[in-house]
Amino acid sequence: MLCQLSSELNRQIGLLIHRSGKVEQVIVGSYGQIVIPQLGQIRSTGGRLRGLRLVHTHLANEDISDEDLMDLLFLRLDLLSALKVDKNGLPHVMQTAHLLPESREGKSWVFLEPVHPANQVDSAEELIVALEREFAQKSKSSVVDSGQDRAILVSVSTEPRLQAEESLAELVELAASDDVAVLDTILQRRQKIDPRFILGKGKLADIMIRALQHDANLLIFNQELNPSQIRSITDFTDLRVIDRTQLILDIFAHRAMSREGKLQVEMAQLKYMLPRLSSRDDALSRLTGGIGARGPGETKLEIDRRRINDRLARLGRELAQVSRERYRRRAKRRKKDLPVLSLVGYTNAGKSTLLNTLTNSDIVAEDKLFATLDPTSRRLRFPTEMEVIITDTVGFIRHLPAELVQAFMATLEELGEADLLIHVVDVSNPAFRQQMKVVDTILRELDLGDIPVMKLFNKVDLVENRGEVEQLIGDEGLLISALQPETLKGFLEQAGSLIEKSMQ
Repeated sequence: MLCQLSSELNRQIGLLIHRSGKVEQVIVGSYGQIVIPQLGQIRSTGGRLRGLRLVHTHLANEDISDEDLMDLLFLRLDLLSALKVDKNGLPHVMQTAHLLPESREGKSWVFLEPVHPANQVDSAEELIVALEREFAQKSKSSVVDSGQDRAILVSVSTEPRLQAEESLAELVELAASDDVAVLDTILQRRQKIDPRFILGKGKLADIMIRALQHDANLLIFNQELNPSQIRSITDFTDLRVIDRTQLILDIFAHRAMSREGKLQVEMAQLKYMLPRLSSRDDALSRLTGGIGARGPGETKLEIDRRRINDRLARLGRELAQVSRERYRRRAKRRKKDLPVLSLVGYTNAGKSTLLNTLTNSDIVAEDKLFATLDPTSRRLRFPTEMEVIITDTVGFIRHLPAELVQAFMATLEELGEADLLIHVVDVSNPAFRQQMKVVDTILRELDLGDIPVMKLFNKVDLVENRGEVEQLIGDEGLLISALQPETLKGFLEQAGSLIEKSMQ
């Protein structure tokens, strides 16, 4: 009946069939194709496939097409079958394809043996159950805590491969710092970024099947996405999509402890949201209540522009007051004529650990990016009995979101009061030279080039070949381990000497 009607209309006809056997939708297309309507969000429980299979007619004796396979992939259909209709309107062969729990030879799907419809054994339900069982077994190695986001990280870069790989590795660290389970990483180097999808459709299809295989619920892109790109990728993949900036903002949101830090983070969040109000809410959920709703900003997903501007104005006034209070505290320090040392460096370089060791403090120091967000000051007495104020500041990172730089400007400006900047470098990181350049660039942008800088190459205890590192560093700075006080003697002597000279 289906084939005969399709032949008479000279149009493809498709049936979307539920696992119960009920026909959910009848789709009438053109001679060469059918267009499946929007099916909504995929089932979130009970399995990883859609729960629907598509059976449709082909009038030109053609096999399952690439377009059919894209429907199978992007809609996560249980099965996709094509009925070839002969000139008499009768079915003469049925071809079926299904997704694979694990790609084989670069393919994400497999074709079953074509059969005549009369010889078709209706074992679709058993096949689907077996498929989902295999999907579940393949993803057992990526079991994560309940409620924890399960992400695939994607980097599309025009940079040389080494730089692109380093940047992606940093994105992995950022995700781990935000308690995101990283299931897979994908790197694509392109001469030109695709304006709609960032990467090619073929690679997007590969990402889609990997998400299905790993049971991922989130894509994190290393590049900043505009609202149109977020919507396009989300619509194609049916997954939540965020970019690197949103991830960093979320990290800052749950690391901010002080009133000032929370105000600064909220301002950065709202500045990021303002031009993106028309974008899909899913992409902003990490900023407005995603991951445990821990952001200090408002939790309503659709905040109108007027309310955001009003809130930004209020935040600006509050931060101005905080800035005045900070200025008064600095003035008191200057009256006491205490020199100021400020620790600067790439995030996770070991600044907080160094401050703890030098001052016997217990500031939070974790092996995570941006473990320290709020600036902390302590008194430090040198062996010469000279007292100084030593300050720990937020770590830097490449491509630091402009919204955060603006919001934290008051905090960063405090570096201008320093008599000596201590640039802490994680020498155990293979990319430490690139990280040093990032820090130097930010210091220049903050007009801090006139303040003396002393370099400390930290984490030497993690370096395999110390001699090689010593030769590489030369007289550029001192090798230390913030965990080993005995390695800090040279630093204290040199820092004390530099400060005494600056005060003469």
